[in-house]
Amino acid sequence: MLADDHLLVAAGLSKLLEEEFDLVGTVCDGRALLAMAKREHPDVILLDISMPLLNGVEAARQLQVAVPATKLIFVTVHSDSPYVVEAFRAGASGYVLKRSAASELVAAIHEVLNGNLYVTPLIAKSAMEGILKVAEKRGPLLSTRQREVLQLVAEGHSAKEIANILRISPKTVEFHKGWIMKKLDLHSTAELTRYALEHRIANNLSG
Repeated sequence: MLADDHLLVAAGLSKLLEEEFDLVGTVCDGRALLAMAKREHPDVILLDISMPLLNGVEAARQLQVAVPATKLIFVTVHSDSPYVVEAFRAGASGYVLKRSAASELVAAIHEVLNGNLYVTPLIAKSAMEGILKVAEKRGPLLSTRQREVLQLVAEGHSAKEIANILRISPKTVEFHKGWIMKKLDLHSTAELTRYALEHRIANNLSG
């Protein structure tokens, strides 16, 4: 299964994989990914980090609960260490950069299906070992629902829109938003948005 909000990228990856693998579906946002994964139970999911409605890292956390046997490989433009850390903390088995996907992705999928981890050589292994050790000592500050609300707030959705997406009441959305602001000591939507961007809960959806 493939999740990427850039149609040209998704088409290119599909073409790359079609000779060796059966693609059961393609989606363009994190929530559609969760829904399809629960129906199809694929062996492997290739997912981007930057996706609308629910980012790839948060989707991965929920996929680990919903379809624990499915292997997750991130295919993304993000090479910075914090992105890699969060991906593996969320349950990734592989991490491939889009610029090297053509030469690495097939091998990465085989590695992961064989029970191994795959990290693109473009990310230093020594750095990976160090940051993963640090990451293991940290727990998420916000709950899953709070991170969901925070991403949608940062993306500019109204309380009513968020309520529809999450299937909760607008009053519950406002409760979560207020609790997030209190917990993080933030005082405006602009500050919430900045926090979400800085902590990669939401981003500019550029890759």
